[in-house]
Amino acid sequence: MNLTRFSIAFISLAFASFSVQSAELQQLPTHTSGRVLVTTDDSGNKAYEYSWPAIYFETAFNGDSLTVKFDDDQNNFQLIIDNQAPLIINKPGKQDYVVPNLTPGKHQVRLEKISETQSSTGRFLGFYSDDKPAKLPTRKRQIEFIGDSFTVGYGNTSSSRECTNEELFNTTNSQLAFGPLTAKHFNADYQINASSGFGIVRNYNGHSPDKNLIGLYPFTLHHNQYIYNSAWQPQVIVIGLGTNDFSTKLNEGERWKTREELQQDYVNKYAHFVKYLHSKNPKAQFILMASDQTEGEIATQVGKVIASLKADGMKKVDSIIFSGLDYQGCHWHPSAKDDKLLADLLIKQLQNKKVW
Repeated sequence: MNLTRFSIAFISLAFASFSVQSAELQQLPTHTSGRVLVTTDDSGNKAYEYSWPAIYFETAFNGDSLTVKFDDDQNNFQLIIDNQAPLIINKPGKQDYVVPNLTPGKHQVRLEKISETQSSTGRFLGFYSDDKPAKLPTRKRQIEFIGDSFTVGYGNTSSSRECTNEELFNTTNSQLAFGPLTAKHFNADYQINASSGFGIVRNYNGHSPDKNLIGLYPFTLHHNQYIYNSAWQPQVIVIGLGTNDFSTKLNEGERWKTREELQQDYVNKYAHFVKYLHSKNPKAQFILMASDQTEGEIATQVGKVIASLKADGMKKVDSIIFSGLDYQGCHWHPSAKDDKLLADLLIKQLQNKKVW
């Protein structure tokens, strides 16, 4: 099958084609992973609203007709047909994209969100075809990743550590971060519940002191209106939080008077958060990840968290303390090369633990 990037001229033709065929198109069944708010219109068609990174949608059909309907001028996506090279679609807006040059036959389709947005949501309006649906992918394995910019894949494809906001946005590819790489290795569904700049008790340089990742975590969307409820039951939960808590000095006016107070607050709140997650996922293997940055301060505090959890009887909790990254991404963040290294470490640990 031959896929080409769409051009302005082709889009015009595609829209003309869609307007003629629209009455025959039907929404295809869709598998989604990640926190998504699903709504259904009067015709029974579903729309999917999202905020968190690395959301993805999958469908399958027999034929040669596929329209992908967007309502999102905030995010970048990659569309993968039959495991071919991704087709990048940047900030599509409200658009019906007709996939060109499909040959007749069975097709597997995957749409992946690759960008990070923190103050807005986007909507995907579904896959449409006049052909017959085929069996959707099914996976028994589930992995959840909770973290900050390291987990997001912040600027991981950048060729420079110095980035403008636009360059940062366009060089962030959450699907190349260590979480999706690990999950895809095990053919597992995954959620990336991470947000750049947030920590357990303290955000980067003390900003937004009334917020933290723990406070954001319970919600389907970032505007905190809908509590997330689903049958999601991951066998593995990987958490990487602490870089923002400890990477800068305390500022005057912050609620911790000393570094020791910050450290103790972090350990207590982190342990409580893991216990909360464990109560909802009692069979899950937990892995807490930390870098060797800040002269080992992060790793030391994570070690205290694990010691506290094990002292309270929790057995399936371990850590990965990583080093040797090049930090060639935007603003000295892990690069795509670093993400591959982290994924390899995590894959090896999960294999050793014989989680599956």
